[in-house]
Amino acid sequence: MDRNICKFIDARAEDVLTVSCFVLESNQEIIRNTWTLKKHRMILVTQGDGEFLLESRTVPYSPGTLVFGFECESCRAQTQQETAYMYIDFSGVRSGELFRRFGITPQNRVFTGFAGLIPMWNESLASASGQNVDLAAESMLLYTFSRLSVKNPLQNDLLTRIVEISEENFSDPMLTITSVAQELSYNSKYLSHLFKQKMGMNYSDYIRTLRIKYAVALFERGIDSVKNVAFLSGFTDPLYFSSVFRKCIGVSPREFKKTLTDKESDNKKETDTYGDF
Repeated sequence: MDRNICKFIDARAEDVLTVSCFVLESNQEIIRNTWTLKKHRMILVTQGDGEFLLESRTVPYSPGTLVFGFECESCRAQTQQETAYMYIDFSGVRSGELFRRFGITPQNRVFTGFAGLIPMWNESLASASGQNVDLAAESMLLYTFSRLSVKNPLQNDLLTRIVEISEENFSDPMLTITSVAQELSYNSKYLSHLFKQKMGMNYSDYIRTLRIKYAVALFERGIDSVKNVAFLSGFTDPLYFSSVFRKCIGVSPREFKKTLTDKESDNKKETDTYGDF
């Protein structure tokens, strides 16, 4: 007797996930250098044993270890053995939802037993081209997420409400854990403790990260004034904004704008060159 199986998936209004690169890294000098993550990063170790240094945290790894790095973190590998790993950088509204669903925080970011995915990642990257590398990266990212077991899901309605309010109002300079607590009719110290316990960071650091991500998006959309971007992102002091921006992104807002301008200029030259044929 034939049997059909049909499972429906709830639609999400803001189901946005963007992948920006799919990389196999085996250059030992690059691996041991310190870099600042511009996006979230899923790392699958393919060779070597050692430790990742992520901010002030030490994360051990071996082949088959899956490690998550978070946007604005500094990261490098510390190892005496030759190491290789693959990684996918990603961002978007759905990133936070995936982290919450699988309980991924700075304290819970290491997963072992994923060596069986290495051939699949290798094949997917090797066969990807400029036309489909985004699909290859996104499919590997989501498939790997789907293999995680939900041992400690953050199914806390209160935490979800805190995150929702924060993501909707982060550009308001008056937003604090105290104002969120007042809206939810909770004690601010209790919410602050809950947020840090579940998310692995202080609420103020979380809000700064949201604001800097939005500032980057504004610059990429063509808004040129550092002061305007600072105010639109929820900062009341452009100098403080510049300091936080440099700490998270690695360059000042003006240097970041110049990078965007240079990239646009290079793209225009390339377009003009091809147009001559």
